[in-house]
Amino acid sequence: MARLSDSERRRLPDSAFAYVDSKGNRRLPIYDAPHVRAALARFEQVKFETEAARDRARKRLLEAARKHGIVPVGFVTSQLETERVRVAKGYLPSGVLTLMFTDVEGSTALLHDLGDAYGRLLQKLRRLVRRVVVRANGHPVDLRADESFVVFEDPVGALVAAVDLQREVLESSWTGDAVVRLRIGLHTGEVTLTDGGYVGLTVHTAARVAAAAHGGQILLSDECRSALGRHTGVGLRSLGRYRFAGFAEPIQVFQAEVESLPTDFPALRAGKRVR
Repeated sequence: MARLSDSERRRLPDSAFAYVDSKGNRRLPIYDAPHVRAALARFEQVKFETEAARDRARKRLLEAARKHGIVPVGFVTSQLETERVRVAKGYLPSGVLTLMFTDVEGSTALLHDLGDAYGRLLQKLRRLVRRVVVRANGHPVDLRADESFVVFEDPVGALVAAVDLQREVLESSWTGDAVVRLRIGLHTGEVTLTDGGYVGLTVHTAARVAAAAHGGQILLSDECRSALGRHTGVGLRSLGRYRFAGFAEPIQVFQAEVESLPTDFPALRAGKRVR
């Protein structure tokens, strides 16, 4: 990747950078794929003025990654692993768990449409996620920006929470009459809990499954389906086996289907279907 000269940097608009501070200093160029990859690698080296500024830069960077066809699962999971664990009781389980990742579809468009009101929408959404998760005996690990990471000792509780969450998001009234749609992914496997958070391939797999979902959709891995057993009261339709970048073996993906929730979605957002 060629280094930007001072004159080249000056000619770029502010929109070509993930972060512009209050003094106009511009950091993390994101105008092409090589610079997006560099920004993903250097994100933690930047000193942000506020946590809100960090969240905005992170959102812009992730949006640029999507635009250039880069799936930044490693970046997302590293963010989660380096965050201090924040739960009211100071307790998180380890071992074999069911992990749930969620994020808001079209979050950048919502931010543009709502402006400052978008912050109020996210606050309401985080409260909703926390309430539904705790009600299902889950453990919120990280609720930041428009994304959440939650773990459950009981896979049935995870599925119940995912369904309830989709229903409540669909039925809620949102700031500015916004239409909010959540992408949700579930995966079950063994994880290791460190001082910095959860680590292991299970975390990457759960994030990958969630990244393939559309707004309003709940996706599950085959490991999660197997852990659930047969008596969940929720339909689980096989979508086939998908090969995801960075994984040696394909992942069998299922879609949760219940009354009152959408079931018709386009092809998965990520992964290549294999026989």
